[in-house]
Amino acid sequence: MQPIERLHEFVAAAHTPLHADGSLAPELVSVQASFLAGNGIRTVFITGSTGECHSLTCAERLALYEAWAVAGADHGIAVIAHVGSNCIEDAKALAGRARALELSAISALAPSYFKPRTLADLIDWCAGIAAEAPDLPFYFYDIPSMTGVVLPMDRFLIEAPARVPTLAGIKFTNQDLVAYRRCLDAAGQRFDVPWGVDEALLAALATGARGGVGSTYNWAPKLYTNLKSAFETGALTEARRLQSASVAMVDAIAATGYMGTAKALMVRLGVPIGPARAPHDNPTSHQIDALVATLAELGFDRWGAE
Repeated sequence: MQPIERLHEFVAAAHTPLHADGSLAPELVSVQASFLAGNGIRTVFITGSTGECHSLTCAERLALYEAWAVAGADHGIAVIAHVGSNCIEDAKALAGRARALELSAISALAPSYFKPRTLADLIDWCAGIAAEAPDLPFYFYDIPSMTGVVLPMDRFLIEAPARVPTLAGIKFTNQDLVAYRRCLDAAGQRFDVPWGVDEALLAALATGARGGVGSTYNWAPKLYTNLKSAFETGALTEARRLQSASVAMVDAIAATGYMGTAKALMVRLGVPIGPARAPHDNPTSHQIDALVATLAELGFDRWGAE
């Protein structure tokens, strides 16, 4: 499998492919991988929020690991397996399998039903998971809007390495830019802190981001590489225009249910990943027609999803 050094790139948070009846379709992973590789994606983050992780059984997630291990190798894509779960034993089993398959890294979010009350509790939880894959980089996945766990991530980066020696950084999906800057200061040159809110990338770049992990990189990677290039060359008016396009794109997709509509968009682009699983809803064909027209007006044909 492809090694991971630094996530100073745009990592696609991959969808989980399903058949029309909602059953898992791991045989379609190779189609996903081919599409993403063709659009310049070199790393994927699987079975996370975009991958509907908490709507999947442990067996289904293991089947996706198997499929991505093959597809990643075939298409030169590094695979980060999200292994987080509300059940610590499931998380450990997932981490162990990711290691056996020689995936590139693992990640885990905090449990969201019985929540860790303190930073020490969270570090203990992560340590137990990371220990099952002692030779794989471990990224904590901070997404408080979904988990309800709000703890100081800068302190996590300082205190966790003693218990989690494989800690590589934090997937930071939190719009708090002050907290993000604290994390970057704590990370120094030792840890990665990839940004996880696509529609606020420009603000994150100004705060110090080097890369990101997100769902819209599945179909619009060039929008963000162009945005980053404009920022780095000082073309701020262009960077702002592109960020506005990103916001408009996300708003248009979310108007008919973000998960189901994002998957339907991928289907229109030739990647038959099927519907979103309940409780997500799915758009009608007419709604997708209207979305495609809206995206075309925004310049979608230039964003890397040929």
